[in-house]
Amino acid sequence: MSDQPKYRRILLKLSGEALMGEADYGIDPKVIGRLADEIIEVQKIGMQVGVVIGGGNIFRGAGLAAAGMDRVTGDHMGMLATVMNALAMQDAIEKRGGFARVMSAIQIHDVAEDFIRRRAIRHIEKGRIALFAAGTGNPFFTTDSAAALRAIEVGADLLLKATKVDGVYTADPAKHSDAKRFEQLTYDQVIERKLAVMDTAAIALCRDHRMPLRIYDMTVPGNLMRIMHGEPIGTLVDAS
Repeated sequence: MSDQPKYRRILLKLSGEALMGEADYGIDPKVIGRLADEIIEVQKIGMQVGVVIGGGNIFRGAGLAAAGMDRVTGDHMGMLATVMNALAMQDAIEKRGGFARVMSAIQIHDVAEDFIRRRAIRHIEKGRIALFAAGTGNPFFTTDSAAALRAIEVGADLLLKATKVDGVYTADPAKHSDAKRFEQLTYDQVIERKLAVMDTAAIALCRDHRMPLRIYDMTVPGNLMRIMHGEPIGTLVDAS
């Protein structure tokens, strides 16, 4: 493992469900606190960090639509859920001495800045952790797509998807004991094999802009820092 970080600028995608911990709903303060600690830790070694957080711990648009709600309305509720999560993460980061800015894809001026690409890059360059909320601001697009889009827009070197599984498997490892973990995949392999990494639009965006993607287990303390120093944690998806 190198003493110097391998990357300069990263975009971290956190699922809303990850913030629940062992609870059934909402945010576990211990979980969001630990994540904030890890984000600040990598930022202190010189990393420039952007974060996209999902909203599935509060509302998921697709789930609301499946229950009979209008899909556009459900997706708008999901966007607002991501704003709440981003505000919670901002609070956790700033309580630990870090600096963070919430930037929303929908206008909500009393609690967040508008997402403006050049301003977002400037925040990151100044050592602030940019928390990108409200997805892309459009219904029918997931926060996975938002993460891929923001990573490309701010010029990240790596897109990280933090999950509760240590990479991408041939099948669900919780249901299939013989499932094998992939060390590395290409974008096309993910799409062709219909692997549950990110939605197809997000993978296609990464492929078209050659944005490397690493999926790793966020429940293991220190994994984020290990990746920053070049350890092959989880599964890498790239063009090779």
